[in-house]
Amino acid sequence: MKDETSSLEVTVDKSHIIAIGERLYEQSIELIRELVNNAYDADATRVDVTTSENEIVVADNGEGMDLEGLRQYFSVGSNEKLVNPKSPRFGRDRIGQFGIGKFASLAAASRFELVTQKGTFAARVIFDKTQWMEGGESWKIPLRLMDPDRKKGDGTTVRLVDLKKSFRPEDLEQKIAEGVPIRARDFSVYVNGYRVTARNLTGNRIPVLHGTKYGIIHGEVVIIPAYRASKDDMGIEIKVKGVTVRRELFDMASWGKAATRIRGEINADFLPLTSDRSGFIEDSSEYKAFLNSMERTIAEVRRAYNQLASARENRKVSRAVKEALQRIHRALVMNPEFSPFGVVPLAEKGVKGVGETGVEGKKTKEQAGEIKVEDIEGEALQESLEGDAEQEPDGKKPTKEKKPALRIATPNAVVRRLKFGAAGVTCCLDHLGENGPECMTEGTIIYINRDHPLYKREARKKEAHILNIARLITQEISLMKNPENPREAFDRQSILLRDAFEENG
Repeated sequence: MKDETSSLEVTVDKSHIIAIGERLYEQSIELIRELVNNAYDADATRVDVTTSENEIVVADNGEGMDLEGLRQYFSVGSNEKLVNPKSPRFGRDRIGQFGIGKFASLAAASRFELVTQKGTFAARVIFDKTQWMEGGESWKIPLRLMDPDRKKGDGTTVRLVDLKKSFRPEDLEQKIAEGVPIRARDFSVYVNGYRVTARNLTGNRIPVLHGTKYGIIHGEVVIIPAYRASKDDMGIEIKVKGVTVRRELFDMASWGKAATRIRGEINADFLPLTSDRSGFIEDSSEYKAFLNSMERTIAEVRRAYNQLASARENRKVSRAVKEALQRIHRALVMNPEFSPFGVVPLAEKGVKGVGETGVEGKKTKEQAGEIKVEDIEGEALQESLEGDAEQEPDGKKPTKEKKPALRIATPNAVVRRLKFGAAGVTCCLDHLGENGPECMTEGTIIYINRDHPLYKREARKKEAHILNIARLITQEISLMKNPENPREAFDRQSILLRDAFEENG
């Protein structure tokens, strides 16, 4: 048998055009994104989306199409936008790549009508799914030339008729805000007459800027306030050419509730996309370089979140210890014999903070308020701790060697001081480890361990938190008085706690 050379014809069944349209996207609502992005690529400055129960109309004022443009539009897999990646008027980075997105319209409607005008050319094209399938081997669709409307100007209108499902305007707005470069200059989109605006997030902003050999990665990550945390729309939007491809959590899925506070937008125009633009080519070198850069970003976000969480927790602890100290001060006023600092002085007019002991006249509104508790930070913290450490209970001047060493374990320590004339007590709530002591005293400095399991349990509820702090402080104050036996110290503490938390106290 002789060697012979022949050929085979590669054919595509026309039914696959329908299949492409119906299966191209996970959600049929994404077809609106495609139509609006086509308008963006055509240098439109305004796009109007009008939706009703039976149809959707997408009209733009872009450059429109002539006959050759229509042929390119209905060419399956056309690479026109890859060959000419910049739009002619505004120089926009064109979003379309594969030439199949327009068939997504068939996922939601049985027919779409296209009317376009460019200069002196105007035409109407109707793509009816039923007629297309009944047309046998013919791949032609009807085209009707029209007289151009000079008042209307250039542009394209796509009408989707006989919808399989209706679309809520709010859903369309959300999809457009995510999937269209809505922040671009000279470009606006309206849904039923209302302009679609980009989402603005409030919170702690972390700018992102990385350079790779493939291109720039830029954007920002936002840690939103705790009261706005939600599982809805959590994660970071990854955008290519201003269009959200998908949201990523990276390794934040293991953060628990903390992940519900993370939002953001990252732009990486060099990332290669899948044909439906819902994902990335994950084994590409570009995507791997992107992940390496984002690892550094996520680490920075974690550090920023921890700092914010610590600050929020510190405010909560600071309020609790302040109230506990104010209650304890009132209890010591009622029981001066239990005070290791001598007679507890009362506030008097004209004296800042705590005054000298004496009989007061008529109290002013300011004097009748709460006892002032000082919040100490920075250098004042060290000076305060050193000063209080040198002051022994009962006002006795200590020898130099008795001065205790400071034990500020972490920068997140909360320190409050309550003055009693020249004396006073300083409370330092710090992280000393789960196996560390629940509390301890050095001089007049009381350390409370925020890592202790009992403290962590009681800190979950406000009232229990305040009571637990007061319990620990009164325990140490009772021991400062040098009781003759443990029972005496327990009795003192019990009385102080009772008077501190009396309803009319």
